[in-house]
Amino acid sequence: MKIAIAQINSTSDLEANFELVRDQATRAREAGAAVVVFPEATMCAFGNRLTEVAEPLEGPWATRVRKLSAELGIVTVHGMFTPGEGARVRNTLLATGPGVEASYDKIHLYDAFGFAESEAVTAGESISTFEVEGTTFGLTTCYDVRFPDLYRANAAAGATVNIVCASWGDGPGKAEQWDTLIRARALDTTTFVVACDQADPAASGHPAAGSTPLGVGHSAAISPLGQTLAAAPLTPSLTVVDLDVAGLGDARAKLPVLSNARRFDAAGVAAAPGTTTVLP
Repeated sequence: MKIAIAQINSTSDLEANFELVRDQATRAREAGAAVVVFPEATMCAFGNRLTEVAEPLEGPWATRVRKLSAELGIVTVHGMFTPGEGARVRNTLLATGPGVEASYDKIHLYDAFGFAESEAVTAGESISTFEVEGTTFGLTTCYDVRFPDLYRANAAAGATVNIVCASWGDGPGKAEQWDTLIRARALDTTTFVVACDQADPAASGHPAAGSTPLGVGHSAAISPLGQTLAAAPLTPSLTVVDLDVAGLGDARAKLPVLSNARRFDAAGVAAAPGTTTVLP
């Protein structure tokens, strides 16, 4: 299955951002991709008043993307903002296209490295998957990549491809952490990981927006055994990769981490192999 990774720089201009989605999705379909993945905050870049742009999944932005995806015959996955609790928003991924309609609200909020996403964002509570051509995809967003259990939950729900859409904060060692984490999550779950970050704004000629995280580039597709199948440069790009989903069984036979996994209860006591203990 061909997957396209659309590494872009979104801005505060929703119309310009939609035209980026149109252009990249069109190019992806022409390249034969069944799915095109865009980054977190595709709808509107961080550093702006997100409550002013947040719309429900039935609103104008999502409706336009939904119509575009249907017209092109390709599944698009991208980050947008929907209304949250009180004066907050939800950091939402929308997956839409022929036979697909799914959304995911970011569960793990970026309260780290001096940033407090929870002040402006309501956390999600449940995983989300969707299916294309018999392959199940799991959805995750940015800081989620630091939490292996979410990826294991997606795998338990049948996901053989985990998507992570990001607007990764730059800083000392952060690009290296991103590279390490996306490979680790593939190895944790023997799933393909398709990781789409915003392009590096400095490399792309865009001014930095204060301390707000924007992106470091380094989008990539990782195999279930941790190999980099395709990697993007720092600047905006469209990367198309062919995932050998039919060969997943061989990878899981070589590295049976899912069947070997043992779960632990709140006291740290291991359950028997093949059983699952839900932590409180």
